[in-house]
Amino acid sequence: MITPILLAALALVLTGPAPALLARSSWPYRIPRAAVALWQALSLAAVLAALGAGISLSYSTAGEPGEPRFDPSSPRDLAAAAVLALTALVAIRLAYAAGRVAVGTRARRKRHRDLVDVLATPDGLIPGLRVLAEETPLAYCLPALRGARVVVSVGALDRLDDSELRAVLAHEQAHLRARHDLVLEAFTALHMAFPRWVRSDVALEQARTLVELLADDDARRRNGPLPLARALVALAGSPAPAAGMAITSTAKSATVLRVQRLADPEPRFPLLSAATYATAVALLVLPTVTVAAPVLKALAEAVH
Repeated sequence: MITPILLAALALVLTGPAPALLARSSWPYRIPRAAVALWQALSLAAVLAALGAGISLSYSTAGEPGEPRFDPSSPRDLAAAAVLALTALVAIRLAYAAGRVAVGTRARRKRHRDLVDVLATPDGLIPGLRVLAEETPLAYCLPALRGARVVVSVGALDRLDDSELRAVLAHEQAHLRARHDLVLEAFTALHMAFPRWVRSDVALEQARTLVELLADDDARRRNGPLPLARALVALAGSPAPAAGMAITSTAKSATVLRVQRLADPEPRFPLLSAATYATAVALLVLPTVTVAAPVLKALAEAVH
């Protein structure tokens, strides 16, 4: 009975105090790649722990795999079945949300890309670049396995000099190369899978900020920090389409953070990164092993 209690406690910690504490910390911004991995591990571990708590509770009351002792006339076993059904419902909601986000996002991006291809002018400066005859400053990318687009408006071109434009394009290309959209899709699906009164915006907002920092770091290495910082200021407050990943899609406070970060030397914290990756692995291993252990034990006994 101790296992479901521990897993439930772990799930509560990973969905409440741990994300709140991590979101208030500034050190993840020094190591955005490792921090993204930590947020992914934290979110996945919370889900695994919650599911594991339900499965383990069912095991402890109605028998483990290979040793069923379910009695339909027993209120205790019926309660275990209800817990298992609730756990399955959570897993189904997660799968449904993932599918809905994946299909909806791709459909929305395809419609937007088709519209851009009709209204915008191709530009050979980089592959997939389209220039919109629009005075509103816009700079964003439309990720896709094939036919990705980088879109800038005439209004944005009017505000940027050549070096700033190259920095913006490098930033958007970094998003496309690394498929940061897939990272955000996973966090969006997890966010959408739970009711409003349960879910938190913290993980999704942090993931959005961190992938922008990753693209900033790539653009900084290619063009230096100053052109990108100037471009962020020039395009601050620009609107962002829902289908795209815009260079100014994050909150104003995040833009300030990005400019301040570009003013500092490029961050290099190998030990902090290693410790963060190790923590991410440990977070995933604990609930996975705890849940898998009874199943593996039953399978081993069945083989022998």
